[in-house]
Amino acid sequence: MTELDVLRVFCGPDGAGGNVLGVIRDGAAVPDAERPALAAELGFSETVFLDDATRGTVDIHTPSVRLPFAGHPLVGLAWLLRSLGRPPRTLRPPAGEVAVRFEGDLVWVHGRPEWVTARTTRRYASAAEVDSLPAPPPGEGWLYAWAWQDEAVGTVRARAFPRRGDAVVEDEATGAAALLLSHELGRPLDIRQGAGSRILTRTYPDGTVAIGGRVRPDAP
Repeated sequence: MTELDVLRVFCGPDGAGGNVLGVIRDGAAVPDAERPALAAELGFSETVFLDDATRGTVDIHTPSVRLPFAGHPLVGLAWLLRSLGRPPRTLRPPAGEVAVRFEGDLVWVHGRPEWVTARTTRRYASAAEVDSLPAPPPGEGWLYAWAWQDEAVGTVRARAFPRRGDAVVEDEATGAAALLLSHELGRPLDIRQGAGSRILTRTYPDGTVAIGGRVRPDAP
């Protein structure tokens, strides 16, 4: 198998949490037909294939579906390329061109809500109610369960449940869902997701939303 980098994306400031990501740097070496099986074998929430490092062309797979856009693979890949001395300004998943920015240890990518594949956001009465949900909750379809932790400052408690029948029962940190929620609420957010992850968002007048976070290599 081609070289694999494993990262944790959307970590907290102390390095805790983060959603595991697989990065195949030489994506062009893996034929399209073999990618779904490889992503399923790896079992990460998402695996990203870097097809053209110069243009930033990427292909994103969960263990069971291919995605046109996803936040945590793009944030993680941008961080990895910067660590290799090649910080990208743009990445190009199938959905379109994604602007990339770096602010200290934060990596930001910009996306559009219409790029987010079918997800339902559901507000609960309290963070405790979100925490008490079974994994997964009853029902069908991708669910982003959230509640205000501190509405005045924009802090949200969230959990994500793909409910698509593969091995990912709960997603530790979900950039695309965070983008969608920020768009729906029309404001920047500080999202505390999963067991210890943190996702930041910013909204812009043109309808785009930036999602940002910290990345670290996964411990072997």
